[in-house]
Order: sequence, then structure tokens, then C-alpha cells
Amino acid sequence: MNSRTARARELYALLGDLPARDRPISCEIMAEEERPAYRLEKLMLDLNGIERVPAYFAKPKTPAPWPVMLYNHAHGGDYPLGKDELIRGRSHLQQPPYAEELARRGVCSLCIDTWCFGERSGRTEHETFKEMLWHGRVLWGMMVYDSIRTVDYLLSRADVDSSRIATLGISMGSTMAWWTAALDERIRACVDICCLTDYQALIETRGLDGHGMYYYVPSLLKRFTTADINALIAPRAHLSLAGNYDRLTPPAGLDRIDAALCKTYRKAGAPGAWKLLRYDVGHQETAAMRAEILRFLDKHLL
Repeated sequence: MNSRTARARELYALLGDLPARDRPISCEIMAEEERPAYRLEKLMLDLNGIERVPAYFAKPKTPAPWPVMLYNHAHGGDYPLGKDELIRGRSHLQQPPYAEELARRGVCSLCIDTWCFGERSGRTEHETFKEMLWHGRVLWGMMVYDSIRTVDYLLSRADVDSSRIATLGISMGSTMAWWTAALDERIRACVDICCLTDYQALIETRGLDGHGMYYYVPSLLKRFTTADINALIAPRAHLSLAGNYDRLTPPAGLDRIDAALCKTYRKAGAPGAWKLLRYDVGHQETAAMRAEILRFLDKHLL
């Protein structure tokens, strides 16, 4: 076992009592809709054996198999929105929504409702966190588990190019993108928008309340920094975009992460595969960010 694999297993072990990684998964297509840029499948996935997972799968009108984007929705306190962010967007994102943007480039996309959001918003985040804690589970761990099992589902589809998988998100979705890419080497490229947060910097700036209860993993800081987790993505392509005025990503923390990952990627022989771009904005995707993301995907996914 190499050191990267050992560290990934160590990180995964912190995520609580998770369902078996090899348990069977299944999918039911609930409905299909024709849209101008893509065809939308409304799915019901069985990923974890505890709670079924609604999802959207947007299929381009170009020939399959397609490269695929695992899209991770944000939090923002908007629990009903969930996976609809993929097809509707949100105020912090540019238009058009990513389902359309990606489909026009010949990329299919899938977004699940994570725990407590969208069609899974019947219980509050705090209630779910507390019950899971009693059972030895960690809410963030169960969220990450569902994301990794979603990759398993994507690989089962004949219309998906299994060699070209990327992941992307803003805010909570950003954090999910880099955690999932760190733990799953099948992901070829990672884009995180406005949530590459250095944990120690967050403590130093008293910003812990900026993140929801879902975010916190017991004993994480005894074993890992944010840079340590992101180092597990190397040498795969990773683009991070941050706002200099975003309170969720303190500037000193961004400096630390960037320095550490530049060193990691140089050591891995891929210095050009890591890029952190910073803008004088807050917690939002700008037009300049969207343009950089599309250039990155053209280079590393298409």
C-alpha cells in the first residue's frame, strides 16, 4: 500500500460508521423531460441502504458516451433547493445553470440531493446530525459516502465515459468536491468554488459558525489539515477559485494551502495541475471565474 492510499484510508476512517462500500446500489428512472440543451432524467438511487437518494442526470444531445460532471449543490440555508441548483442555478452562481452550460459542451452531469436537502429535507440538519451521532455516524461522512457511491453509479452507465469524470461545486458543494476527489482516484479533475477553507485559519478568525453542523468531523484536526486532504488529489488536475473578501476562506489560510499544494504538485511532477485563483469578491462565482472553469474543463476533461 502506497502512502497516498494509506492516508486516504486514514481519512475515510474518520467519517464514522459508514455502510459497506460494496453494498449493491440500484436506480429507478422516475421521469424524463426534454429541455432545449439536454434531456433530464429524474432518478431515485439506492446508495446507502438507509434512505433513498433523489438525483438529476442531464444528458447532452451529442452522441454518448459523454464525459461526466459530478455536481455538488451548495448549502446556503436553502434546504428545499438541493439538486435543483444543477438545473436552476442560485443567486451566487453565474447563468446559465451548470446543467445547460455543461450539456452545450457535450458533458453530462449528475447532482444528488444530499442529506437534509431537496426531496430529503424532511428532517432538520441538527436532528439528523444528533441521531447519526448516537449511532456512531457522522453527517459529513454519510454525505461523502453518498457522493462516492454516486461515482459507482455513474460508472455503471454505458453512456458515461468512465475515464473522464470531474467534480465541481460552490460553498458546501466546493468542500464536497475536494473531499470526494481526495478519497476517490477515479475523479480526473476537481473544481472548487469559494470554500477551500483552512481549518486553523477559520479557528483563528473565529469563523466556525459560518459553517453548518454538517461540516464537522470528530478528531479531524488531530490527523489532517485542509492542505493534507487536498494533497491526496495530486497529481490530478485541481482548480480552486476564491474571493479575497469571503469570510469562509480567510486569506492567510488560502496562502498556507496554496504554498503547501504548490510544493506537493511540484514533488508529484505536475506543477501545472494545481491552480488557485483569487478575486476581490465575496462568496460568489463571477463571470471571470466561470470563464476560467470552462477553460480548465476544456483542457482536463474534454
